Amino acid sequence: MTKTASPLDAEDLRARVEVIVDNFLDEHCELLLTISPDLSALGDAVRDLMAGGKRLRPAFCYWGWRAAGGSPTDAAYQAASSLEFLQACALIHDDVMDGSDTRRGMPAAHRRFATLHRGSEWLGSSENFGVGAAILLGDLCLSWADEMLLTSDLPADALSRAKSVYDVMRTELMGGQYLDLLEQARGGGSVERALVVVQYKSAKYTIERPLHLGAALAGAGDDTISALSDYGLPLGAAFQLRDDVLGVFGDPSQTGKPAGDDLREGKRTVLIAETLERASATQADVVRANLGDPALSGTTVDTLREIITATGALDRVESMIAEFTEQSLVAARSPLFDPTAAEVLEGLAIAATSRSV
Repeated sequence: MTKTASPLDAEDLRARVEVIVDNFLDEHCELLLTISPDLSALGDAVRDLMAGGKRLRPAFCYWGWRAAGGSPTDAAYQAASSLEFLQACALIHDDVMDGSDTRRGMPAAHRRFATLHRGSEWLGSSENFGVGAAILLGDLCLSWADEMLLTSDLPADALSRAKSVYDVMRTELMGGQYLDLLEQARGGGSVERALVVVQYKSAKYTIERPLHLGAALAGAGDDTISALSDYGLPLGAAFQLRDDVLGVFGDPSQTGKPAGDDLREGKRTVLIAETLERASATQADVVRANLGDPALSGTTVDTLREIITATGALDRVESMIAEFTEQSLVAARSPLFDPTAAEVLEGLAIAATSRSV
């Protein structure tokens, strides 16, 4: 890996993941068409969604494998690539729950299918059709994630070890998603509660468990697994906090979502919790009155951004990102890790928290 290359491209990982995902989709979309030509809409939707993305979860899975002494193999690349389908499932369902209009600069899956329904002048509610189709598409991606992992030509004992991690990972993800929904329904709460959602919806799912999955496949011992947690948990928190900042202050050309979209969706993030804890009564009233309004204007988005900045919440979250990232960078230098993997893990920590990849 050169100093200027993205750590995601070390050992050509991102390109390999693209090929594996594309080949899998070629085969499985053909299978859908043997059921009915009408299922081409499902295949097209998942292809478009999976054409984007940074492939972070496969990267952490693969480098967990390498950190634990695994060597580059086609089977390891395929096992890591399976997490792209799990991520597709999570994104599709997350957009339904949040009522999001876009994903990666395109209509979210439920919006896409609602548009198909309206344009075809079919019977019933276009919105209900869109939600139903998106739920099924997410379920299909979840099934395909299992299939890709379990047919990766790795030894049965390795797959058994990995499956135990994978099962816990999915349970934590679904639990974290529910806690996120609950926070929105309750109107948010403390920074501590928001951080619990961060841990289970993102930190473990995005980084720690993919690392554990790869390491388990390689037969890592408990000490290596623990060292990977020391690296992955703070990095996962920093990753989500950066995502929260981008959801309010990010450039739409980079995020693929409208400016301030998290404010329109009413997400009860750590950034918002910090804002409300620090705000004056007047500032808090403005935030509460406008957070979650899907028709929020650009001017009101700017007003909310000013409050978030003026209260010091943005600076606090940026400090948390820096602190968590530094913890992760220190942990990446563990002597338990393969030296090549340790170097890439350091690069991934920087890339995941700066979103410069």
